Amino acid sequence: MKTKINLYLIEFAINALLRAKSKNIFILVVFTLLTALLTSVFLITGSIKHELQSTVDALPQITVQKIKAGRHYDIETLVADEILGIAGVSEAVARVWGYYYFENAGVNFSVVGIDQYEQQYKESFASLVQKFDFDELTTKSAMVVGVGVQKIMSQSYYKEYFNFIKPDGEFKQVTIAGVFDGDTELESNDMIVMSKESVREIFDMSEHYATDIVVKVPNPEEITTVASKIKLMYPDTRVISSNDLKVSYQNIFDYKSGVFLALFIVSLFTFFMIIYDKASGLSSEEKREIGILKAIGWRVDDVLKEKFYESFILSFLAYLLGIFFAFGFVYLLQAPLLREIFVGYSQLKTSFELPFVFELQTLFLVFFLSVPIYIGATIIPSWRASTLEVDEVIR
Repeated sequence: MKTKINLYLIEFAINALLRAKSKNIFILVVFTLLTALLTSVFLITGSIKHELQSTVDALPQITVQKIKAGRHYDIETLVADEILGIAGVSEAVARVWGYYYFENAGVNFSVVGIDQYEQQYKESFASLVQKFDFDELTTKSAMVVGVGVQKIMSQSYYKEYFNFIKPDGEFKQVTIAGVFDGDTELESNDMIVMSKESVREIFDMSEHYATDIVVKVPNPEEITTVASKIKLMYPDTRVISSNDLKVSYQNIFDYKSGVFLALFIVSLFTFFMIIYDKASGLSSEEKREIGILKAIGWRVDDVLKEKFYESFILSFLAYLLGIFFAFGFVYLLQAPLLREIFVGYSQLKTSFELPFVFELQTLFLVFFLSVPIYIGATIIPSWRASTLEVDEVIR
């Protein structure tokens, strides 16, 4: 026979919760906060990991940098033509870019130069070339900025143009021709795109030099081989593959995950302290209630069902509230304080929003770490009390 849900037992369980209102409200609040904290940790981790992975996937397969005295220097553009002759290489593009520190806001902008007629190494740049005429931008001394850059500039009253300070101390006024959204929030957040000529003028860079060279290899299995050949041809360079960047990003992510892990352990420890206190035994009042129920004819399974409904209602309500608060805290409020564990307090980057990432396994994980454990901690001592003789329990 199928077990039917007894509505009278559910009603009795709700009334039992209301009779011990103060104690159950305290448990509900603590349970909700712990659930919200655990869920927030998982949501922040998933969002940032998704954003980092998307950013790495959008980066070039191989980047070649000139190294002198352990520092990054400009590299000759002719190197790109020589690398293009290596078997397995389909494209080699000399990039012109750099970081510009905006002192008023305390942030760094990534200033990237684009040539209208060369092959673009990123799809987002190719779409920008189709949307904007960079030859015209050069003539008008204009640029295209990311959403985050526009926000920072407008806060400093730069709404139509921006004054760059060149290395010789002179100003270069550049008009804001448009705003773009990148493939990822991290990309469009701090990026300024203009012609290569304008970028060279801002950073005082010769036309025969570039910041670095990006290399495209159609066959992913040949990336390591091509990188080794480039390193042999140019021993004074640093050759960075996309796999190296993934490992580097993962190491940073794992290091900062340790802080989250410590927070996670503390939360679980607090939760299990509550569970231990609950499972260690029932109060004399709860035992007396079970004894009275048995005295008026309740069976052991009736008592256990009522306690199951009671613990399930309380724990599941706390779970739902915790999930609701966690989503609001992370995606509406952008997880103040908590997300700084990963992002950091440095002001060298403009702020970005955590992307919404919904993973069912996160909800299931938090559920199985909370609700069934609390139910078990309630059922076990109730079963022990309900198996005793009535007069022994009441005494």
